[in-house]
Amino acid sequence: MPGPCRSTRAAAAVITEWAMRDFQQPGRSAVYAVNGLCATSHPLAARAAVDILAAGGNAADAALAAAALLGVCEPHMCGLGGDAFVLVKPAGEERVVGLNGSGRAPAGLSAAALRDAGHRAMPVGGAMAVTLPGAVDAFCRLSADWGRLGLDRCLAPAITHAEEGVPVAPRVASDLEGASAVLQGAARRHYMAAGRPLGLGERFRAPGLAEVLRRIARRGRAAFYEGEVAEDMVASLRAAGGCHTADDFAGVASEPTQPIASRYRDVELIEHPPNGQGATACLLLNILGHMDLVALDPRGAERAHLEAEAARLAYDARDRFIADPAHVTRLDHMLAPETAARLAALIDPSRSLPDPAAAAGEVHRETVYLCVVDRDGMAVSLIHSIYHAFGSGLASDRFGILFQNRGAGFTLAEGHPNEAAGGKRPMHTIIPAMLARGGRVTMPFGVMGGAYQPCGHARLVSNLVDYGMELQEALDAPRSFAGPGGMEVERGYAAGVREALRRLGHRAEWAARPLGGAQAIVIDHDRGVLIGASDPRKDGIALGL
Repeated sequence: MPGPCRSTRAAAAVITEWAMRDFQQPGRSAVYAVNGLCATSHPLAARAAVDILAAGGNAADAALAAAALLGVCEPHMCGLGGDAFVLVKPAGEERVVGLNGSGRAPAGLSAAALRDAGHRAMPVGGAMAVTLPGAVDAFCRLSADWGRLGLDRCLAPAITHAEEGVPVAPRVASDLEGASAVLQGAARRHYMAAGRPLGLGERFRAPGLAEVLRRIARRGRAAFYEGEVAEDMVASLRAAGGCHTADDFAGVASEPTQPIASRYRDVELIEHPPNGQGATACLLLNILGHMDLVALDPRGAERAHLEAEAARLAYDARDRFIADPAHVTRLDHMLAPETAARLAALIDPSRSLPDPAAAAGEVHRETVYLCVVDRDGMAVSLIHSIYHAFGSGLASDRFGILFQNRGAGFTLAEGHPNEAAGGKRPMHTIIPAMLARGGRVTMPFGVMGGAYQPCGHARLVSNLVDYGMELQEALDAPRSFAGPGGMEVERGYAAGVREALRRLGHRAEWAARPLGGAQAIVIDHDRGVLIGASDPRKDGIALGL
């Protein structure tokens, strides 16, 4: 049964954690700090971020150091060949600004040509799925616009670890065992050990990436998008059948953005705008706002059922409307309160709706998320990905830069806002977020997991606001997700929950793998304290200063 957490006390948990965990049960405490805090999916990255803070850097510098290093610690998840989205709350201000670091399709990409070649959907692997890498330009802009220390200092930890090698962590080893099968050609040489996946505790060394990072540290974005590094990427992609050109790479540019927001109970959810799917999380919570979740067991079937039904409707809207920002025309409709009210009225608490025409999509576990808050109050929420595990399965020959497969986020449906075309950004799954209350930012956070991410955002916010969970508990709590293949239910639920969900009409099965991963930092304005937590589904930690 749900605990005693209700209304005002539950909402207060977003600001100040009043609950204590049971110290006789397995688990870990949230991390409390005053002078800065970072939460990431790998301990070395968290340490690098905190070292940067201790050296006088701010949250932007620390986030950049952690993000670059995660490309070495979790190379199947992210890297220089991928994309990034960022939300920044400047020090001394309560406004939030965004940065879209997602790359566009090469100019030569044509949906009509792919349809004529017999494709009914965008390829998932290979060169045709490779969009241009936007993360490096975003990192350089983040450093220039918001950082203090400069690229050379912030990239130094990633350069050192890429040269010396990083021991493969447990969750990474588990992922690599199956994911390495997609690697082709040069990627097998750069990311495998004599043709086999790297195992637990073995060192992953990436001298080619170290050299590229060293060049970026000296010369900025031009060292990556022009010259020898770009030539290596273009030649490798064209040899694999791609249409990418030097002009495509030279033209990559991240863009400042204005975040979107919606209210849930007495908190404000702040999300990155399209082409990310943040509006889906807003719509999902807007629908759930019509439900009396507080009366339900937070770990029960009834709550999971309502969440699944709301998610199906929200994701159906996502797949209709979200695309490259220049092609989105129905965002206001998607965020409108009356839209959520109409959709909420379709949900039956006693049975599952038939699946909508557009499925939610597969849960991909390949993304990294991190957040940093510094002593001056700057907060950074950053997400970084190459999409599927090892992206397209391709890497550049000389430097070993893995290419993302974000082109798989396009559709080939003629006339659709998200139809593939040269120069367009695809619909993206990765979304950084923040919470605010009373006009003040209270928590940068993110939940990884491909299509699961909006559902993960909604569940975390509800865990905090509706049920008053302690921050680490809110991340630890079991998850479920209704995708096209059925409903995945984590083993953290009681056995009877799966059976109850089946009786409600869900094709519920125990999840073979954990759903997503998350990090969050609560900014306790009243006490001047930072509270961080990192998801046990990953190898990471929260670390303070």
